[in-house]
Amino acid sequence: MNKYHIILDRILREGKTQSNKKGNIKYLLNERLTLFPADLLDIFENHGIARKKLKSELRLFMQGERNVERYRDAGINWWDYCGAVLVNSYPTYFEKLPPLISKINREKRNSKNYVLFLGETNAETNQAPCLSLVQFQIDDGELVVSAYQRSSDANLGLPSDIYHLYLMSRQIDLPLKSITLNLGNVHVYENNIKRTERLLNGDENVKFDLNV
Repeated sequence: MNKYHIILDRILREGKTQSNKKGNIKYLLNERLTLFPADLLDIFENHGIARKKLKSELRLFMQGERNVERYRDAGINWWDYCGAVLVNSYPTYFEKLPPLISKINREKRNSKNYVLFLGETNAETNQAPCLSLVQFQIDDGELVVSAYQRSSDANLGLPSDIYHLYLMSRQIDLPLKSITLNLGNVHVYENNIKRTERLLNGDENVKFDLNV
C-alpha cells in the first residue's frame, strides 16, 4: 500500500469513534504524513484524484474568487452547500499565495521560513479552512513543504490537499524534496467506511459521500 492507503487502513483498524454534527467518524489524532516525490507519484497513479478540477479550484482560490457560481462553472460543485459566497474560506487566504511564491522565487533564502497562514480574520464564516498553515523552506537547494491541518476528511479532503500542496510546490523554481502534513484530526466518516474498505481492496472506481 502507498502511504496514503496506509493511513486509511490505520484509521479503520485503530481509529476511535466520535460523533459530531456531520455524523459519526473513526479518527486518529496528531498523525504525520511525509511524502517524497516517489510517494506522490505512487498516490497520484493509484488514486482517482480529480486533477483538472483541483487545478481549477486552486487557480480560483489564488485569484481570491469567493463566488460559488464561478466554481460551479469550472465543474466544481462541492462548495454548493456554502451558499452564494465563500465568506471567509480558502480564497480569503490563498490570494496571498501568488506574491509569496514570487518572493520565494526571487529570494530563495535558506535561512528564511516562508509561511502562508490560513487563520482567523474575525469575519463571518461559512467554511473555516481545515488546512491552517503552509510553510516553505529551502534545504540544500531543495524545497521542503510543511502543512498543518486541524481537521482532515481522509477520503475527500486529504487527497485534495496533498494535490494542492504539490501544485503549489510546482510553482516554485526548486526541486521538491518532501511534503509533510501534520494532521490534528484525520478521520473517515461512518457512511464511507465500507467504501474505504473497497478502495483498499483495489476498487479504483469507488465514490465517497461529502459530509457537511
